[in-house]
Amino acid sequence: MRLFLLPVSTRRSLIYCEKLHEKAAGERGYLDKLTNKASETWVAWESDAKAPLNWKKRVTQMGNQALNRIPFEEWGLKTLPALTTKRKLAITEGTEKWQVMYPGLYLQKERVPEILKKLATEKQGMYRSKMIWSIVAMPFTAPFALVPIVPNLPFFYFVYRAYSYWKALAGSKHLEFLLQHNLPTPNPSTELDEAYTAGLMYPTRDISRAAPTPTQEQSEKVANVVESLTNGGKEDVMVLQRWNGKLIAEQFHLPDMEVEIERAVEQVEQSIKAKDKLVEEKLELEKATAAPGQTATDALPKHVTQPLEEAEKRIHEAAEKISHEKPSKDEKA
Repeated sequence: MRLFLLPVSTRRSLIYCEKLHEKAAGERGYLDKLTNKASETWVAWESDAKAPLNWKKRVTQMGNQALNRIPFEEWGLKTLPALTTKRKLAITEGTEKWQVMYPGLYLQKERVPEILKKLATEKQGMYRSKMIWSIVAMPFTAPFALVPIVPNLPFFYFVYRAYSYWKALAGSKHLEFLLQHNLPTPNPSTELDEAYTAGLMYPTRDISRAAPTPTQEQSEKVANVVESLTNGGKEDVMVLQRWNGKLIAEQFHLPDMEVEIERAVEQVEQSIKAKDKLVEEKLELEKATAAPGQTATDALPKHVTQPLEEAEKRIHEAAEKISHEKPSKDEKA
């Protein structure tokens, strides 16, 4: 089986497990059938405009917003199957092979086991405790069943969250078990290197489709530029574009991967922007206390401003390098 470890930024990565095949209708258990039924109902509600006050569409819109706030790490772990006795035996006997695909130019091989271990173990306790609290909260939502027409949405919310936490916990335990048996095997992917490079070189999906595949030399140069922007690992830099998720998913024939990448990119971008906003607010406070005629930067000590000036210089140089890597119209023709 294949795992994908996709760096979203230089500090945060998404894990995704490839689904080998869908179960036949006769092989599905009660939980699988219930999950499929819930998904079908949700999709039907999204397009139902006949409900009074359009409540079904409103519920799905608010629900989708809530789902997008669930950390992408949790979504990624949920793609791993539960660790059954049969799978344990296959892993220990060596009959089931696992490999992890990752862009070798944008993620060092030495970091792969460390990242996987962190994803597997860091939040197991949180998933377990929140799953229990969601189950405990279910009976307290029973009175909402008395509301006419509208189903008991609070109850179903806690049911879903309990199930989601259980899936993430099961996925994390599966990943931990694999690591204990020296699996999965790291497998750097040239295809992922090219996809990441194209996402950083070109501004849109359409241009990336039409442009030639980046060369190895171009990929190495762009990867070096990204590394320089991190300021020795101190800064978190985006390496994956939201629009690029569809291209990566198409390349590996994994359509479900697209939404996972888009969600992860959106969450990481918001996180980085929030940190930048805090820095701006700090500078405004410094400006308020600065001497007349000084800017916020002028009021800062030299040991603080010097790294900022160096980072700005590196960003300017990096932008020039990347622009030089983009093929001209004549080259594309």
